[in-house]
Amino acid sequence: MKSDIILAGVGGQGILSIATILGCAALNDGLHLKQAEVHGMSQRGGDVQSNLRLSSNPIASDLIPLGGADLIVSLEPMEALRYIPYLAPTGWIVTNTVPFVNIPDYPELETIQKELDSAGNVVAFDMEEVAKEVAGPRSSNMVLLGACSLFIDGLKEEDIENGIREIFGRKGEAIVESNLKAFRAGRARAKEITKK
Repeated sequence: MKSDIILAGVGGQGILSIATILGCAALNDGLHLKQAEVHGMSQRGGDVQSNLRLSSNPIASDLIPLGGADLIVSLEPMEALRYIPYLAPTGWIVTNTVPFVNIPDYPELETIQKELDSAGNVVAFDMEEVAKEVAGPRSSNMVLLGACSLFIDGLKEEDIENGIREIFGRKGEAIVESNLKAFRAGRARAKEITKK
């Protein structure tokens, strides 16, 4: 079993929380794990990218090579587009469709979506809308986690839910339940889209 995942987004969106939950779930399941936070996290609004490698066998490097990512996970469509060269031919992109316009010459959303669609296996929807429906706008990262969880080899749904409980448990049961609702809603939406 092996899953090489690129997590991308903008500072403050909760991308690194996703990496922490997946890492926790993997370690609790006895998997090997390597993670590299490559750049960005020093400022809110700056780009954030993390390589997360999970495997049943030892992992030599924490960086994912070009063409080697099984999954690109992003809360921002242009950030997903930025990492397409890393996507394996059979890999998946799971991204939010709502842009975080943090640069003056941000490309047209239709252009970004067309480029993403050309990559092949793409699940893209408004994760903020889903989050607002079930939990609250700040839980769009958990909607993303739910959506991408369908494509992570070796981690079962309950493993990830236990990771959410472990990471958010100190904040109280209401926060845990809110994040679990968002996770389940994202997973359900991705299932609808892919018929998986």
